[in-house]
Amino acid sequence: MASHPDLHSISWDIFDRLAVGGGGVTAVNLLRSADRSRRLLLLAGLAERAETDGRLPGPLSSAAEGAWELLVRAQVAEPDALERVIAHPYTGSWAGYLTRLVEQNLAGECPLWVHYGYFHTLAAAAAIHAGVEFTIRVPVWNDTVVLPTLGAARLDEGGGFTTADVHGAAGTFTISGDRSQVAPGSPAWFPLREFRFEAGGTTLDLRLDDLDPHRGLYHPIPPDRLAGSAAASWQDLLGEAWQLIVEHLPEYAKVLPAGLTSIVPQPAVPFQLPSASTGEAFGSAVIAAPDAEEPATLAAALVHEFQHIRLGGLLQLVRLHDDDRTERLYAPWREDPRPLGGLVHGIYAFFGVSAFWRALSQACPENRLAAFEFAHWRAQTWQTLEAIRDDAALTAAGRRFLGELAGVFRPWQSEPVAPEAVEWAETLAADHYAGWRLRHFRAEPETTTDVVRAWLHGESCPRVVPGGRLDIVSDGEWANARADLIRVRFSRDGETKLSQVWPDVPGALEGDFRLVAGSTDQARAAYRSVLEQDPDHPEALIGLGLSLPDGPAKRALLGTPEMVRAVHRMLRDARRSPAVEELAAWIGQAPS
Repeated sequence: MASHPDLHSISWDIFDRLAVGGGGVTAVNLLRSADRSRRLLLLAGLAERAETDGRLPGPLSSAAEGAWELLVRAQVAEPDALERVIAHPYTGSWAGYLTRLVEQNLAGECPLWVHYGYFHTLAAAAAIHAGVEFTIRVPVWNDTVVLPTLGAARLDEGGGFTTADVHGAAGTFTISGDRSQVAPGSPAWFPLREFRFEAGGTTLDLRLDDLDPHRGLYHPIPPDRLAGSAAASWQDLLGEAWQLIVEHLPEYAKVLPAGLTSIVPQPAVPFQLPSASTGEAFGSAVIAAPDAEEPATLAAALVHEFQHIRLGGLLQLVRLHDDDRTERLYAPWREDPRPLGGLVHGIYAFFGVSAFWRALSQACPENRLAAFEFAHWRAQTWQTLEAIRDDAALTAAGRRFLGELAGVFRPWQSEPVAPEAVEWAETLAADHYAGWRLRHFRAEPETTTDVVRAWLHGESCPRVVPGGRLDIVSDGEWANARADLIRVRFSRDGETKLSQVWPDVPGALEGDFRLVAGSTDQARAAYRSVLEQDPDHPEALIGLGLSLPDGPAKRALLGTPEMVRAVHRMLRDARRSPAVEELAAWIGQAPS
């Protein structure tokens, strides 16, 4: 098995096509090949390290054969068997995780030899796929042995960290501990669920992986087996989502199966569908359980994570920006300040999301949610792209990448969309940015003192310039309930559903419901009532700004909310507590 792969490169033609979501399967295979080489290099390094560092193999060293040697045997017998485990997404995340533990002398979730033992389980899985005869010792974590790409066995060894032997021949196997034994087909064996979806002549093969210890984003986690009914629901919804992608975004449907092979199911999050991925687990996406009524939202999440996967692969070949990890930039899809790399990733991912909702809204003009999501994400992503295109930390390749993307993305900004969708997209954008400023900007103390002094002396507000100090620590929690309610409004039978479910939306205020329902005056009264009791309430503060008519108070509450709050806090300390709206109107009249 080659341990020193050739150098990889990418042509500018493929680079440019990838920038705009193209390049076809050829481009994705190129990225996968580069990622494969990275994994082999890490595997070779760990195997070499284990020869001199006894902490790594630990009690596994007495096995009949080592992991590297068994991988070589599997490759000789059946090359595809080796490729199957090398391509397994969590081979990459495990290799990166363990390498960091070893090189940085860090403590992991388990003893070091247990983490290293994943190497042995990979080798066992490859040997089983190849049909060779073998015996290898593997780690047992709380009575569980996971064989990547195959499944998990539940032994009865008394818990803790121990070992078991995997013996295989002709494609079958047994896992034997000191007190128990498991084979495929027994009640204690849980096979990895694999689904095949076909639509429009295009096939998507996906694993629903709730077993692999390295399926998470950061560190090993134990298996969490889904009930059969939950797995069936996932299968149905993934099938519906795939149908939508094939029908409305065929250019992505042609390449997505080459880059997305595994879904890690997570518990449902009310009214949201969070998802995530990591560049080390090429091919995998972590997604919360979707709403059965909105398969399009799941389809958008699949496209979103596929974009992250593609960009993560590209970044192994090309530097798009310097290694600037300063959390200094606004991202409309996050609550915290982000480094430049996070924005580049987000722009690329939400470009794909915009493409999906654009196609769906054009094909189905009656789909109000699609129109809203397209209006929202095209504007937010474009504004973010424009904000960073001249950032000094971008490389020449990074500027070229964003330039190519902008060439396709720019015309979308002027495409007609239902006015209602545009209006609410603008409302949500203003809400999020104002809330972000309120959480993370700190008004300059000198300016705040000058403003307070002017108020106390009955003078006009001095000049207030949006600025202040950026702080990565949030000044208060934020529920983002209005975003959830807006999406409820645009869902099927949204107006009716809105009045029924709004109390169940986490963090929703009555004012939020009234605002999204279109009862602006009632919303304003509800927010005022909250602020009378708690003038520091962040959601009510921004909600009041959203509910006000255009004017100075609205301008201050949405443009410099951190100044309004800082001044109001200081006035309260001085036992002077004007109404928030009155103070905001005064600040909003200041010269800009």
